[in-house]
Amino acid sequence: MYMNTGYLNHSHMDFKNKSRPLIVGSCGTYRLSSYPKLPTYRPKGRLDYQIIYITAGCGHFHFDNVDNETIVPAGNIVLYRPKELQKYEYYGEDKTEVYWVHFTGSNVKNILRQYGFPDKERVFQIGTSMEYERIFKSIIIELQHCQNDYEEMLVLLLRHLLINFHRELTREHILKNEYLDQEMNTAVTYFSENYNQNINIEDYAASRGMSVSWFIRNFKKYTGSTPMQFIVGIRINNAQMLLDATTYSINEISKIVGYDNQLYFSRLFHKLKGYSPREYRKLRNKF
Repeated sequence: MYMNTGYLNHSHMDFKNKSRPLIVGSCGTYRLSSYPKLPTYRPKGRLDYQIIYITAGCGHFHFDNVDNETIVPAGNIVLYRPKELQKYEYYGEDKTEVYWVHFTGSNVKNILRQYGFPDKERVFQIGTSMEYERIFKSIIIELQHCQNDYEEMLVLLLRHLLINFHRELTREHILKNEYLDQEMNTAVTYFSENYNQNINIEDYAASRGMSVSWFIRNFKKYTGSTPMQFIVGIRINNAQMLLDATTYSINEISKIVGYDNQLYFSRLFHKLKGYSPREYRKLRNKF
């Protein structure tokens, strides 16, 4: 399991603070692969608010009642408010990856309403985006490094994240059509299971009786990325996990995730992650 976290004042205690409109308390990410299960159970909830963004796999949530289970797939966020029952699990077999942020303040309820989060709803479909991940990672870094004015920067970054979510929530990006939902779910499943194979998007669309332009357009509306961006994202994220957790050479990892050309793989990795695979592995080995 990979995890990276940051806490305000290095304190893991949740807190309620109304001295300012919005205060970020903590932020982090979990990525499971071989780790079997990561459960959370807070019967009395927390004092602060929490947003959980599922970027890969899914989460198993029990809203209001521990016996109920709602499976929330990638591309959704879950919003917990203060003192709400929190019970949820992530499983390694789902290859779940999540980001989370905790926040408090005197005006949180109105801020959430402003950005399109009704009081009683908990799950919001916002698609998957590298931009969301970039903002979460920036919040983590600010909490870890505590540079000048970092608390103000944390608020700006959280508002940036909420604005991005709001734009996606207000965009008419999903047709309420059972056929479309089924086809897009089928495509996501197929690409997720065969991401390291040579997938031809035109051939896939034709095999499902769809024009390639219609398929790409609606896949992007459904997931937030084109089919190839989706596949590349899975390949690079899995390559990152292999760089973290194994001693495979970069050439071996390149082939495992579907690239015969190591140079091309390295360029893609650098474009999406900001480091070459070699630089990333050296950086991770320092910690």
